[in-house]
Amino acid sequence: MAINPTFGSIVPSQSQQLLQTNYLQFNNGTSDFAQQYLPEIYEQEVERYGNRTLSGFLRMVGAEMPMTSDQVIWSEQNRLHVAYDGCTNDNANNIGITVGAGVVNVISPGQTIVLMDALGVELKAVVTSSNPTTGALVVAPYTAANTAALADTGIKIFVYGSEFNKGSQTTNWDGSAGAITGTTNISIDPTFTQFSNSPIIIRSNYSINGSDMSQIGWVEVATEDGTSGYLWYLKAESETRLRFEDYLEMSVVEGELAAAASAALAGGFKGTQGLFAAIEARGNVETAFSGANLTDFDNILKNLDTQGAIEENMLFLDRTTSLEIDDMLAGISAGAQGGTAYGLFENSEEMALNLGFSGFRRGSYDFYKTDWKYLNDASTRGATTGISSIEGVLVPAGTSTVYDQILGTNIRRPFLHVRYRASQTEDRRMKSWLTGSAGGAFTSSLDAMDINFLSERCLVVQAANNFVLFKGA
Repeated sequence: MAINPTFGSIVPSQSQQLLQTNYLQFNNGTSDFAQQYLPEIYEQEVERYGNRTLSGFLRMVGAEMPMTSDQVIWSEQNRLHVAYDGCTNDNANNIGITVGAGVVNVISPGQTIVLMDALGVELKAVVTSSNPTTGALVVAPYTAANTAALADTGIKIFVYGSEFNKGSQTTNWDGSAGAITGTTNISIDPTFTQFSNSPIIIRSNYSINGSDMSQIGWVEVATEDGTSGYLWYLKAESETRLRFEDYLEMSVVEGELAAAASAALAGGFKGTQGLFAAIEARGNVETAFSGANLTDFDNILKNLDTQGAIEENMLFLDRTTSLEIDDMLAGISAGAQGGTAYGLFENSEEMALNLGFSGFRRGSYDFYKTDWKYLNDASTRGATTGISSIEGVLVPAGTSTVYDQILGTNIRRPFLHVRYRASQTEDRRMKSWLTGSAGGAFTSSLDAMDINFLSERCLVVQAANNFVLFKGA
């Protein structure tokens, strides 16, 4: 059975007046108060969309911290062990590492390595010669005369130890092949990868003239932040504030950095890297993920094993993906296999049957699942099936250790947190001020009240390699 959803109007009015689009009328606008009988009036608005605000995601998974600069820079650790992908093989014991673009050869003669190709063929060998400049290795396989069993390209190698001849000693690097009678141990200095992001200025404004402020309406307004009364501008002012608070979160979730040849950069707009962009650039993207398929989920777990292997993770999903996971978990539970599962406690058929799951454990990982309203709301990414390309996001719980450039030491920060501009004299986390000569403002001769909102902030996504973005096919 198909359903034709009703989304209502998501087109706002550009006027700040009482129009037929935002004010109730009688008989579809064909009558007014000059009629014989007074109609029954419901003074309060019907909250047909419930709580319309979308923010709250970052409050659940992150934190907010001040900063004083135009840019926030953090450093992340690299992997501990030495490994290379995409190496070449000439089938005669010569292995080539592609150096350049930040990749250097740090494998020393005498180290033992594992060589693997995409077909699962592997060899173990000892390195007899290594050129740090060109990345050329000469190896001596332990179980074969040469490396002909491996593919020509796409070789992965990693160091697992070393072996030296008796009486060998460290000498100057000579790069020569043959038996190892002397070798050079390359001292590997630890390096880090540096990331940065820049805050953007977010602004909004609401203005109303003094005459309209004094006009009483017959509809009692009530808003999500508790504002109530018969003054219509109270509703508009409150909704402007709520909308701006949502923008504070939406802007750092959806933010994009301006590309080199983009029109935004040409216009002086630099942008900021939001959550989705950071995961796509530095994290894991799962395309065509199906929550109903346990194999798809197991593939994600295997990938997490190659990253930080953080035990506790949070899933923020749209409704479709969330229900798919519920159905998958129900399908593999013992109660569902038996055909009937009554109640939540004591198997009572008179108690409510819980058909949803808020958490589960698979392998060595714990997952806590929740619906993300931002992905379900009709005015954002939840309009109709197939429009939104984002189906959910996996966020690791806990904190990570990074090097702080200002403090000069390692500090612990939540994986996901917001940095906003602030100093002893200026706090730009969430500024609001009044101008004009109405509504308590006495700053100019303008017969109006202007309410201004401003913030300057950006999102820091640390260890993005532990995040997963679920995208539609």
